[in-house]
Amino acid sequence: MTGIHSAPTRDLDVVTLHDILRLRQDVFVVEQQCLYADVDGRDLEPGTVQVWATDEDGSVVATLRVLREPDRCARIGRVATAVPARGRGLAAALMAAALAGSDPAPVVLDAQSHLEGWYSRFGFVRTGDEFLDDGIPHVPMRLDR
Repeated sequence: MTGIHSAPTRDLDVVTLHDILRLRQDVFVVEQQCLYADVDGRDLEPGTVQVWATDEDGSVVATLRVLREPDRCARIGRVATAVPARGRGLAAALMAAALAGSDPAPVVLDAQSHLEGWYSRFGFVRTGDEFLDDGIPHVPMRLDR
Protein backbone atom coordinates (compact mmCIF):
# COMPACT_ATOMS: atom_id res chain seq x y z
CA MET A 1 0.00 0.00 0.00
CA THR A 2 1.29 3.43 -0.93
CA GLY A 3 0.48 6.55 1.06
CA ILE A 4 -0.09 9.99 -0.47
CA HIS A 5 0.88 12.96 1.70
CA SER A 6 1.05 16.73 1.44
CA ALA A 7 2.34 19.48 3.68
CA PRO A 8 3.91 22.91 3.50
CA THR A 9 7.67 22.49 3.17
CA ARG A 10 8.24 24.38 6.41
CA ASP A 11 6.20 21.76 8.30
CA LEU A 12 8.15 18.73 7.06
CA ASP A 13 10.44 16.77 9.32
CA VAL A 14 14.06 16.82 8.21
CA VAL A 15 14.11 13.16 7.12
CA THR A 16 11.10 13.56 4.81
CA LEU A 17 12.49 16.76 3.31
CA HIS A 18 15.86 15.07 2.78
CA ASP A 19 14.20 12.10 1.04
CA ILE A 20 12.15 14.39 -1.24
CA LEU A 21 15.21 16.43 -2.21
CA ARG A 22 17.28 13.30 -2.74
CA LEU A 23 14.66 11.79 -5.05
CA ARG A 24 14.54 15.00 -7.08
CA GLN A 25 18.34 14.97 -7.31
CA ASP A 26 18.37 11.30 -8.34
CA VAL A 27 15.87 11.89 -11.15
CA PHE A 28 16.69 15.34 -12.49
CA VAL A 29 20.40 15.79 -11.80
CA VAL A 30 21.71 12.22 -12.01
CA GLU A 31 19.30 10.31 -14.29
CA GLN A 32 18.46 13.18 -16.66
CA GLN A 33 22.00 14.56 -16.40
CA CYS A 34 20.89 18.18 -15.79
CA LEU A 35 23.34 20.18 -13.75
CA TYR A 36 21.15 22.78 -12.08
CA ALA A 37 20.40 24.06 -8.59
CA ASP A 38 17.38 22.00 -7.57
CA VAL A 39 17.46 23.55 -4.10
CA ASP A 40 16.51 26.95 -5.50
CA GLY A 41 15.02 28.64 -2.44
CA ARG A 42 11.44 28.31 -3.68
CA ASP A 43 10.71 25.29 -1.49
CA LEU A 44 10.79 27.56 1.56
CA GLU A 45 8.55 30.29 0.16
CA PRO A 46 5.27 30.83 2.01
CA GLY A 47 2.55 28.74 0.42
CA THR A 48 4.86 26.10 -1.09
CA VAL A 49 3.47 22.60 -0.57
CA GLN A 50 5.22 19.29 -1.10
CA VAL A 51 3.13 16.31 -2.23
CA TRP A 52 4.74 12.88 -2.00
CA ALA A 53 4.06 9.16 -2.04
CA THR A 54 5.60 6.66 0.32
CA ASP A 55 5.97 2.91 0.01
CA GLU A 56 5.06 0.44 2.75
CA ASP A 57 8.42 1.00 4.43
CA GLY A 58 7.88 4.77 4.53
CA SER A 59 10.40 5.61 1.82
CA VAL A 60 9.58 8.49 -0.54
CA VAL A 61 8.97 7.05 -4.02
CA ALA A 62 7.35 9.99 -5.84
CA THR A 63 7.08 13.72 -5.32
CA LEU A 64 6.00 17.07 -6.71
CA ARG A 65 5.83 20.59 -5.38
CA VAL A 66 3.21 23.30 -5.66
CA LEU A 67 4.35 26.93 -5.63
CA ARG A 68 2.25 30.07 -5.32
CA GLU A 69 3.18 32.55 -8.06
CA PRO A 70 2.92 36.34 -7.65
CA ASP A 71 -0.13 36.38 -9.96
CA ARG A 72 -1.84 33.92 -7.54
CA CYS A 73 -1.58 30.99 -9.96
CA ALA A 74 -0.37 27.71 -8.53
CA ARG A 75 2.72 26.26 -10.24
CA ILE A 76 3.31 22.50 -10.21
CA GLY A 77 6.85 21.33 -10.73
CA ARG A 78 9.56 18.89 -9.74
CA VAL A 79 7.32 15.91 -10.57
CA ALA A 80 9.52 12.86 -10.04
CA THR A 81 9.10 9.13 -9.43
CA ALA A 82 11.83 6.72 -8.33
CA VAL A 83 12.80 4.23 -11.04
CA PRO A 84 11.57 1.12 -9.15
CA ALA A 85 8.19 2.77 -8.48
CA ARG A 86 7.41 3.83 -12.04
CA GLY A 87 4.39 2.44 -13.86
CA ARG A 88 2.24 2.33 -10.72
CA GLY A 89 0.29 5.54 -11.35
CA LEU A 90 1.97 7.43 -8.52
CA ALA A 91 2.61 10.62 -10.48
CA ALA A 92 -1.06 10.69 -11.53
CA ALA A 93 -2.13 10.18 -7.91
CA LEU A 94 0.11 13.04 -6.82
CA MET A 95 -1.26 15.31 -9.57
CA ALA A 96 -4.82 14.49 -8.53
CA ALA A 97 -3.99 15.19 -4.87
CA ALA A 98 -2.22 18.45 -5.71
CA LEU A 99 -5.12 19.68 -7.83
CA ALA A 100 -7.71 18.64 -5.24
CA GLY A 101 -5.74 20.27 -2.43
CA SER A 102 -5.23 23.66 -4.07
CA ASP A 103 -7.64 26.55 -4.36
CA PRO A 104 -9.53 27.05 -7.63
CA ALA A 105 -6.93 29.46 -9.06
CA PRO A 106 -5.38 28.59 -12.42
CA VAL A 107 -2.49 26.11 -12.34
CA VAL A 108 0.56 26.41 -14.58
CA LEU A 109 3.50 24.13 -15.28
CA ASP A 110 6.34 23.61 -17.71
CA ALA A 111 5.99 20.07 -19.03
CA GLN A 112 8.74 18.09 -20.64
CA SER A 113 7.49 18.04 -24.23
CA HIS A 114 7.10 14.27 -24.42
CA LEU A 115 4.71 14.50 -21.42
CA GLU A 116 2.38 17.11 -22.92
CA GLY A 117 -0.28 14.48 -23.62
CA TRP A 118 0.03 13.06 -20.11
CA TYR A 119 -0.60 16.48 -18.52
CA SER A 120 -3.48 17.12 -20.90
CA ARG A 121 -5.30 14.19 -19.19
CA PHE A 122 -5.70 16.53 -16.21
CA GLY A 123 -7.08 19.36 -18.35
CA PHE A 124 -3.83 21.27 -18.96
CA VAL A 125 -3.49 22.97 -22.34
CA ARG A 126 -0.37 24.20 -24.05
CA THR A 127 0.00 27.97 -23.87
CA GLY A 128 3.17 28.69 -25.81
CA ASP A 129 6.09 27.54 -27.88
CA GLU A 130 8.45 24.75 -26.99
CA PHE A 131 11.62 25.86 -25.20
CA LEU A 132 14.75 24.23 -23.81
CA ASP A 133 15.24 23.99 -20.06
CA ASP A 134 18.59 22.46 -19.14
CA GLY A 135 18.76 20.99 -22.65
CA ILE A 136 15.38 19.23 -22.37
CA PRO A 137 12.45 20.40 -24.56
CA HIS A 138 9.53 21.76 -22.51
CA VAL A 139 6.17 23.39 -23.22
CA PRO A 140 4.25 25.83 -21.00
CA MET A 141 0.82 24.55 -19.96
CA ARG A 142 -2.12 25.92 -17.99
CA LEU A 143 -5.27 24.61 -16.33
CA ASP A 144 -8.05 27.15 -15.81
CA ARG A 145 -10.58 26.02 -13.23
